[in-house]
Amino acid sequence: MPQASRPNRLSSATSPYLRQHADNPVDWHQWGEEALAKARREDKPIFLSIGYSTCHWCHVMAHECFEDPAIAAVMNEHFVNIKLDREERPDLDETYMNAVTALTGRGGWPLSLFLTPDLKPFYGGTYFPPEDRGGLPGFPRLLLAMSQAYRRNREQIAELGNKIIDHLRLVGEMPGGGGEPDRKELGHAVQRLFLDFDTVHGGLGKAPKFPRSLELSFLLHYYRLSREPKVLEMLAFTLEKMARGGIYDQLGGGFARYAVDEAWVAPHFEKMLYDNALLAPLYLAVYQLTGKPFFRRIAGETLDFALTDMQNPPGGFYAAWDADSEGVEGKYYVWSYSEFGQVVGRENLDLAAAALGVTSPGNFEGANILTRPYSREELAAHFSLPPEEMQEKLDKIFHSLGQVRARRIKPHRDEKVIVSWNGLMISALARGFQVLGNPEYRAAAARAARFILKEMLRDDTLHRIWSGGRVAVPGLSEDYAALANALLDLYEADFDPHWIAQARRLMELMDEHFLDPADGLYYYVAKSQETPLVRSKSVFDQTIPSGNSLAARVLLRLHRLTEETRYQERALGIIRRLQEQAQANPWGFGYLWLAQTIYLTPPLDLTLVGDPGGAALKALLAGANRYFLPERRLVVKNPADCAALEGLVPAARHYTLEEGEAVAYVCRAMTCFPGISNPQELEKKLEEVSSEQ
Repeated sequence: MPQASRPNRLSSATSPYLRQHADNPVDWHQWGEEALAKARREDKPIFLSIGYSTCHWCHVMAHECFEDPAIAAVMNEHFVNIKLDREERPDLDETYMNAVTALTGRGGWPLSLFLTPDLKPFYGGTYFPPEDRGGLPGFPRLLLAMSQAYRRNREQIAELGNKIIDHLRLVGEMPGGGGEPDRKELGHAVQRLFLDFDTVHGGLGKAPKFPRSLELSFLLHYYRLSREPKVLEMLAFTLEKMARGGIYDQLGGGFARYAVDEAWVAPHFEKMLYDNALLAPLYLAVYQLTGKPFFRRIAGETLDFALTDMQNPPGGFYAAWDADSEGVEGKYYVWSYSEFGQVVGRENLDLAAAALGVTSPGNFEGANILTRPYSREELAAHFSLPPEEMQEKLDKIFHSLGQVRARRIKPHRDEKVIVSWNGLMISALARGFQVLGNPEYRAAAARAARFILKEMLRDDTLHRIWSGGRVAVPGLSEDYAALANALLDLYEADFDPHWIAQARRLMELMDEHFLDPADGLYYYVAKSQETPLVRSKSVFDQTIPSGNSLAARVLLRLHRLTEETRYQERALGIIRRLQEQAQANPWGFGYLWLAQTIYLTPPLDLTLVGDPGGAALKALLAGANRYFLPERRLVVKNPADCAALEGLVPAARHYTLEEGEAVAYVCRAMTCFPGISNPQELEKKLEEVSSEQ
């Protein structure tokens, strides 16, 4: 369909998603006072379209409806049209998603709403086709019906809008409370999650199947507390099944958003930064717990994907890769049997096809999504090859396939930087350095943190979005908390006390801008920022942890470092306030359960004294990082430069360098042991600690 000859208002937007619609014939507005004032002045209803740049069905509706001049003419005549990027304003997306769910019983993206000029929703849905199809009304017919309803049924529309607002306020207030964190309740939550465990393919729930990283992370930390073998078995089984499926990019690394089937074969091909940032630490931890190289490989490849394909030159990490290329979902990733055979060669076809699950009929619309159905040992046995020779052949096969795929047209990459998502990736890279020892991970994490603190924290206000050299949108509570948590993780990678100081600063700003002292929870948006309809506290852990759950974790960590009781009191205030809701719905509070689990795990203090650049201290650190000990407080004191650290971590004053070049002090559950200078002895002590319940 022909496009408008001149770009519309969206051409100047910071959001790549909005700029994708800059050539639509629709008279789009960005969310803001200009558009809202126009709706009030002209007494026109608002059509609000919410999506994101890597959303496949957003692209479909844009092509079918928003690029059509006839449909655009109806929109322009009868509505004030607003386009919104849900990743820039997840607070608005949450409010209006709750409204559509209340109206229709379902939600998703694109999110399509009809609002009164005072922003009250009176109808909504997701994707609408250009003509009646599949039980959905055609979008032009719907537009005319909504315009007519607004003109003729004002009283009914006002009444419906008020009912929706009452519902949103009830959801936002989160009635109820609860008691202290309790190990018994943790066990109940685990059992509830286990009811949805897929014993055949791994994972939680049915198709479409999401990784459910937050629930898996809770189960991982619960295993550390309980040592129940079933929990680790379930985790390892799930992570291996996912990484062998098509949801994992077998050539380039990194995970897609979800699988459309229960066996993880056919993904929805978009790759999100936050999914990979949350999954990599799971693979790192299960590698620590099992010692299996498979989990090490997947963790490393996932982090390498982030460095290669997601990091911008100044240091921040981009948001996502699209599912589509050349207008076709998954085209960049799939292979016809004939092309696959031409690339790998006749002599290698049988091995390559078995290794990567490729068949003539294919597993996706006549083509093949690459999977890894067999282990290296299974393949070597089947083809009667020594494992080393078999691996050498596979390396050549993967290299050839990668070279060919690199010449294809890549999907669109959303190149905005989102603080909370970057915080999650900084944490993952810091953990990757600790476990895998790759200094590139530590350097990339520090570079991203410096970029955000320099470019996006201005005049004591953290901005959520950076795009093309511009910042936009005041930060949300999740941005402050995720970045603070990342800086504490970064401290445990390079031991620069500056990161602890900056984390404390962010939490002070979070208290100033977001805290509701009446109930101890944080609002989603700053108290100074205008919000439509309701002011949400956004307590649910969904695709990423909520600001409140992240804050509880950060505050507990700051208490362990600083020994200031106010931090622990604030964290427990959040946990207590949400106990009743979390017990009723463990799916919505995965990260809050994680924070509670770590709080209930007996504390471990590990303090190393010595030159951080010296071989002796590095050897002690390597031993310390062999074990999954998420409850530990890790501090490194350099006797030659310790004033800043001792000002932030008072306990560091009590530890000295007694003998040798470096010494480690271990305290477990309020009991301290003599200093240890031998790395093997430290590993033995930590092995004892890691096996305790």
